[in-house]
Amino acid sequence: MAEKKNAISYESIMKDLKARKFAPVYVLMGDEPFYIDKICDYIAENVLQPEERDFNQTVLFGADTTAVQVVDQCKGYPMMAELRVVIVKEAQNLKSLDALEKYLEKPVKSTILVICNKNGSIDRRKKFIPRAEQVGVVFESKKLYDRQLPGFIETYLKARKATIEPKAVQMVADHIGADLHRLTSELDKLLISLPDSDRRVTPDVVEREIGVSKDFNAFELRSAIIQRDVFKANQIINYFDSNPKSGSLYALLPLLFSYFQNLMIAYYAPNKQNENELAKFLDLRGTWAVRDYTMGMRNYSGVKVMQIIEKLKEVDAKSKGIDNPFTSAGELMRELIFFILH
Repeated sequence: MAEKKNAISYESIMKDLKARKFAPVYVLMGDEPFYIDKICDYIAENVLQPEERDFNQTVLFGADTTAVQVVDQCKGYPMMAELRVVIVKEAQNLKSLDALEKYLEKPVKSTILVICNKNGSIDRRKKFIPRAEQVGVVFESKKLYDRQLPGFIETYLKARKATIEPKAVQMVADHIGADLHRLTSELDKLLISLPDSDRRVTPDVVEREIGVSKDFNAFELRSAIIQRDVFKANQIINYFDSNPKSGSLYALLPLLFSYFQNLMIAYYAPNKQNENELAKFLDLRGTWAVRDYTMGMRNYSGVKVMQIIEKLKEVDAKSKGIDNPFTSAGELMRELIFFILH
């Protein structure tokens, strides 16, 4: 393949698969199941014709098979087809990879072996991974960071001929989080709701289709905190109390920690007065996002930001029951917001 083996991407794999450039082995591993499932499903649904699959496509599960049995399947030859597909799901449950490691020394050219190893990656220090890289494709599917979610949302919708407003992006990202299966399901729901004449996702659309209030959500609370708007922040906290599904301490902590951590970094920018330079320094997608940090530096001193970061760590520990036998999540959230704003 064109890319270096250690830098292979989901997009490059899909490009080759759609061009019917198949490798004899695909090792799909990592903490993010979304990309593993997408690649595996594409191979299962597109390599063979429907009438070829009964005799030439085998799906095994790691807990119910052994590496030796997988190899036996791989060594079979296709019947009335050019290729044979062997898929091993939940491969992390295989007790040993020794037989597969040996198979990779000389894989059968007419077999496509797909190994799906979820909830972690196979140890790269073992011979299995280097051998798989020599003869096929090794893809590590990593969880997206919270800061990567807006870009993922925009790209997903753009590929489907739709756009989304910045506030709507943040509403979706904050409400759904980094579960990509759930996130794409919700985005598909938004897409279905859009008329052909207007393929634009607005905060109103998100509120109507996903059930996130456009005025009272984690994104708006973050904005109120940035602006040091005590009244609005308390309005939102009261709304959260009455509508627990709209926002919680557990969704709020990562959002605020990420913001104040970046705000601390912003103080060290060589040219923090220039929005373009500051956006580059903070690795932001545009100047509209950097305005939150210029306002934050006006409203919070560097010392206060350090204190807030420490408070966030303290509240996070208490929310997990550390040195906190009695205080509820709601009370901890009020305590945190009061500390930040005063």
